[in-house]
Amino acid sequence: MLALSACGTGGYVSSGSQGAGKQLFLDRCGGCHTLADAGTTSTIGPNLDDAFAQAREAGMTTSTFTQVVADQIRIPITTTSTGAPGMPPLDQTLPSCDDVEEGFCVEDQDAAVDDIATYVAAVAGTGVTPEKTTDGKSIFTASCGSCHTLADAGTSGEVGPNLDDSKPPKALVVERVTNGRGQMPSFKDSLDPEQIQAVAEYVSSAAGK
Repeated sequence: MLALSACGTGGYVSSGSQGAGKQLFLDRCGGCHTLADAGTTSTIGPNLDDAFAQAREAGMTTSTFTQVVADQIRIPITTTSTGAPGMPPLDQTLPSCDDVEEGFCVEDQDAAVDDIATYVAAVAGTGVTPEKTTDGKSIFTASCGSCHTLADAGTSGEVGPNLDDSKPPKALVVERVTNGRGQMPSFKDSLDPEQIQAVAEYVSSAAGK
């Protein structure tokens, strides 16, 4: 999905905000991708650290990575030949506020793409290893928020159930996070039992509040 040698046609990125890009990544991308700097561990999409590390060691530049990431967001491969989940279209990942009445949206799609691309290109594959956290809210925001809505966490994902509506009990959250179901992957290889208990405790106590 990340063809580092490809030349896209999505437009050249000349600037972007790493700070804004990190927040957008956490909100919209972290539920599918592993990226150490962001503390995300999902395995639905490619591990971005793995995808860029070898190319970075080979001498490819951050500027090149920025263009690749921007192209992948703007012109995503929505259907893969392997049957693995593809990237959602731009209007789903970063819907324009001109097109939606409520829920997550961005005022400027191009700027949002540039911000995410700038952030990912700067940190992916750099060998950064974040400290382990057992804060349930932080784990949820990093690994679950782009797929689930939870008001307390400020997330508005629509891939999975709205947790404020479903109000899952702790035991159910532990089971789903551990084993996955349907589109939701298992997190037992990326979160240890203590972290799974922490995020389950947070979700079960915060949902619907």
